[in-house]
Amino acid sequence: MTIRVLLADDQAMVRGGLRLILEDQPDLTVVAEAVDGAEAVALARELRPDVCLVDIRMPRLDGLEVTRALAGPGVRDPLRVVVVTTFDLDEYVYGALRAGAVGFLLKDAGPALLVEAVRAAHAGDALVSPSVTVRLLRHVNGVAPARAPLARPLTDRELEVVRAVARGRTNREIAAELFISLSTVKSHVSGIQAKLDVRNRVEIAAWAWENQLVS
Repeated sequence: MTIRVLLADDQAMVRGGLRLILEDQPDLTVVAEAVDGAEAVALARELRPDVCLVDIRMPRLDGLEVTRALAGPGVRDPLRVVVVTTFDLDEYVYGALRAGAVGFLLKDAGPALLVEAVRAAHAGDALVSPSVTVRLLRHVNGVAPARAPLARPLTDRELEVVRAVARGRTNREIAAELFISLSTVKSHVSGIQAKLDVRNRVEIAAWAWENQLVS
């Protein structure tokens, strides 16, 4: 299966570089390029790519506005958005993930991590550049409002999975750490999302830090 990707960045050189990295992979193809946020939203709604790679700073609509339009709360049939930016700023990271992004990468993260982020987004997982993950989640812990008690408390095993997700572990890594099958991990993650009323793994991680389950 080929993963269809939309690129949104106002710099032609950046778009060209991203295209070269992605299309060097046999399972990835770039179906469109957008030079600003408004064009990104229009093309994404028309073409329904599997993953949208979106820069933060763009004309007309910025990356956060694009993310909210394509993946934010209330969007019917949301798309998977990964924000790729030069700017390692808390407000961008936090804003992007709260807007519905399933990943956040710095442009200097390297080709391998970019490809991994696209595949993770397509698979329903999420990936954040390791260089910003811990600081991001500590920022979430410091500014997010307190949540109401859960109607259905998490089990001890689900809490173990939550902590692993918050530390950036993949499903395979969690399965190995907890000596359970990959399908069991996926089942736990799905159940956790339902109990927490969150949309993806990044929001699970944010919940864990907000509730001081990891340090």
